[in-house]
Amino acid sequence: MILRSLLPLALWTASCHCLPESDLQKPLQSAFTSSHPNKNSLEKPRKLHGRFLHITDFHPDRFYSQFASTDSDDACHWGEGNAGIFGAEKTDCDSPISLINATFQWINDNIKDTIDFVVWTGDSARHDNDELIPRTKEQIVELNEMMVEKFVEVFGKSDNLNDTDPTNDFTIPIVPNFGNNDILPHNIFTQGPNEWTKTFLHVWRKFIPEEQRHGFERGGWFFVEVIPNKLAVLSLNTLYFFNSNTAVNGCASKSEPGYEHFEWLRVQLQFFRQRGMKAILEGHVPPARTMSKLSWDETCWQKYTLWLQQYRDVVVGGLYGHMNIDHFMLQDNYEINLRLVTGKAEPAMRPRGSNKSSIQSSAEYLTQLRYRWSSLPAKVEGQDIDVRNGVWPDEKKEEKENKKKERKSKHHQYLDKIGGEWGERYSATLVGASVVPNYFPTMRIFKYNITGVQGSTSSMHTNHEEAASAQPDELKSQRNHGISEKRKYVKPHPPSKSQPPGPAYSPQTFSWLSYTQYFANLTTINAAFAPPHKSKGAEFLYEVEYDTKNDTVYRLPDLTVRSYIDLATRIGKYKPGKNDVWDTKGNDVEDDLSSTRKRKHKKNKKHKKRKAINKVWWTFVKRAYVGAKNEEDLQDQFGSMLDD
Repeated sequence: MILRSLLPLALWTASCHCLPESDLQKPLQSAFTSSHPNKNSLEKPRKLHGRFLHITDFHPDRFYSQFASTDSDDACHWGEGNAGIFGAEKTDCDSPISLINATFQWINDNIKDTIDFVVWTGDSARHDNDELIPRTKEQIVELNEMMVEKFVEVFGKSDNLNDTDPTNDFTIPIVPNFGNNDILPHNIFTQGPNEWTKTFLHVWRKFIPEEQRHGFERGGWFFVEVIPNKLAVLSLNTLYFFNSNTAVNGCASKSEPGYEHFEWLRVQLQFFRQRGMKAILEGHVPPARTMSKLSWDETCWQKYTLWLQQYRDVVVGGLYGHMNIDHFMLQDNYEINLRLVTGKAEPAMRPRGSNKSSIQSSAEYLTQLRYRWSSLPAKVEGQDIDVRNGVWPDEKKEEKENKKKERKSKHHQYLDKIGGEWGERYSATLVGASVVPNYFPTMRIFKYNITGVQGSTSSMHTNHEEAASAQPDELKSQRNHGISEKRKYVKPHPPSKSQPPGPAYSPQTFSWLSYTQYFANLTTINAAFAPPHKSKGAEFLYEVEYDTKNDTVYRLPDLTVRSYIDLATRIGKYKPGKNDVWDTKGNDVEDDLSSTRKRKHKKNKKHKKRKAINKVWWTFVKRAYVGAKNEEDLQDQFGSMLDD
């Protein structure tokens, strides 16, 4: 083991000297590395599968040392301890290169031929968590270049050796994103063009369409038409919205890069509307907004929520990372304040405490999310089914009619409160858990509706001349001359009243249908591979944690906003319905009242009331930590908040 006092400057070298050479650390052998490629063969365009991958927060660390100490001061670099071969789960250590390689090997072997594109939401360098090995720009760039090569190894084209177009190097589109640890110092991203937009313009040259490179250099934002002329993924630079970025100041002033970013987003979404396209938004830092965690400047949150409301016919959904926990959040359009959007008022909400995603702070954050959801409009139980089918309990006809009218009236009131049949008062944001094993490494496969576009293909290769000429004039002027201080605020146009609800609200082409959450149980995997005797049949694999399509707890019929409103409402209930209750042993039980009515009691005999737990809230919390925390751990962090 290397002694702290003897740390040489040469420790940072091309390969990882901190790990023994083994098959686990060697790159994949892809088809394009063959010594005899068939130059005359051309890979056929891939037909759509209706699936895509969201993966985030790799945090590779070349200084990770197996069996080092997992204490925060040692960071799995020093001392002796339990740092596993594939990572130190449930610690603050970063990812060993063996975990990165094993993850891409699993993707290569199991899913690469069945997905249409990849959403990759940033943080592809290690944390600055060891004062004896401070991060350098060279390290950050090298790690990001290594990550690009990993995607090349899995998704690189085998017949593209002499192609001069770098964006035609992959079998499917891959859309990267800036993380707050992909820059130095972390969190601080100045107005562009800057050294990082220029650096990553080169690092990500294989991903950024030629006609958008000028815009990327200016602010780090771009988009890819993952299904040409039909569906785009927009890579947002959320560091300009991030409260921890002290180099910028919100999104209300025309002089701020955050203002320009939202103008770019407004113009692009308007242009997609005109072209009949749909769009997925991706970013690193999500718009978390509770009393304990305000990740974005309030003026940026206000604009984001307004933009989602006005372009609800275009936006399919938003995908983010950064927080390492699996969850979702709702934006409420009723909280939009146009005076904040235009900079005529100062935000009342200010960040309190640290934005660091520690286990304790995440517990407080999740608890506050639940508290907010507890005040969501209450759904009329059974209304969707009963009214539609006209089925009611056995009662007299008159009583049936009266109850039917009463429930219909309450149901209409409920719909008014959530913004109509499709819940258009709200928008939803989904946050993926990380590959770095703060809990367990994880990734997510989405299934989406491809009705009517089955014959289309996914491709990063576009006609650049055609795409450049198609750019809106307003964006060309903004790109060439910036935003004039004299220019008046332009509120985004809402969809036409005759326009049907968008794919985030009403099931249609490109709506998200379900997702499968995968995880790697490092506790089991590390034990199986641990020396001196590797277990027979030891295998690194990602397995299914849950699938929303057949999940009996979340019971999501799809991933529309209305489904998430219903789920949030059930999570927020401190007195859950009988179908959402467990007893203290984890068994399904009916509510105490109905159970009491069914039991026959002896006179004057006292019965101990069973303690009920909202199983939806419990499951939400357990899944937030990718199942890495047991019941005792969760009780320690959440205390009585898990009990109802």
